[in-house]
Amino acid sequence: MSPEIAIRVRGLKTAYGNHVVHENLDLDVRAGEVMGVIGPSGCGKSVLLRAIVGLKKPSEGEVDVFGTDVMSLFGEDYATLQKLWGIMFQDGALFSNLTVQENVMVPMKEHADLPLKLMKELADQKLKMSGLEAWTGCKYPSDLSGGMRKRAALARAMALDPPLLFLDEPTAGLDPITATGFDQLIRELQKSLGLTVFLVTHDVDTLAVTCDRIAVLGEQKVIAVGTMDELRREPHPWIQDYFGGPRGRGAAMGAG
Repeated sequence: MSPEIAIRVRGLKTAYGNHVVHENLDLDVRAGEVMGVIGPSGCGKSVLLRAIVGLKKPSEGEVDVFGTDVMSLFGEDYATLQKLWGIMFQDGALFSNLTVQENVMVPMKEHADLPLKLMKELADQKLKMSGLEAWTGCKYPSDLSGGMRKRAALARAMALDPPLLFLDEPTAGLDPITATGFDQLIRELQKSLGLTVFLVTHDVDTLAVTCDRIAVLGEQKVIAVGTMDELRREPHPWIQDYFGGPRGRGAAMGAG
C-alpha cells in the first residue's frame, strides 16, 4: 500500500439486516489532506466513518488505516491503532457528568499511562488549541454554548496528538458565524499539525473553507471524488443540484 494513502477502502459492504447501506464502495484518503464526505440524507456518511474506525463491522470488503487492516485487529492491537485517530461525533458526545477538562482527559486515561497532573496540563493545552479559554475546563458541558461544546469535543479528539481526525458533522446546529469560526479552526489545525482529516458534512460552506477534496456518496458507493471545482463539472444530477443551488453558488463565490 502506498505510504501516501492514510485510509484505503475497497469493496466495502455495510448493512443493517436486509437493508444494504454500502455495496462495493472504494475510497482513498491521502495523508495530510482534508477529505470532505457528502451525499443525500441516509446515504451512509456516518456509517462509513464508523466502519473505517471499527465501530461498524462491514459485511464485506477491506479497510486499511496507515497500512493496517482495521478489521483484523482485536484487543490490544486494536487499542494501539485507536491511538492514531481522534473522533468528534456529530453531537459532540461529551460526558455530561464530567467537567470539560475531565472529558478531554478520557482518551489519556484509556490509552496513556500519565500522571494526573500532566494529564490536566495536557487537557488544558488541547482546550486552548481548540480556541477555548482556561476557565472552560472546570465547567460541565451543559454550562457551555453549542459552539463551545463542539470545540471541547475537538479538544478531546486531539487529546493523544493523533495524526488522523474523524469529524462527523462538526458544524451542525451552529449559527453561521460560529460555524465559520469552527471551519477556520479545523483548517488552521490541519495545516499547523499536518493532520489527515475525514470530515462528514452537509454544509457546502465547510467544504469550501476546509476541504482539499470531496467524496460524494450515493447509490450505495462513492460516485465521485475531486476538488469542489472538479465536482461542479460532474454531470450527476444530485451533484449538480448540490453545488448549483443558491448555497452552492454562494460558497463558490466566497471561496473565490
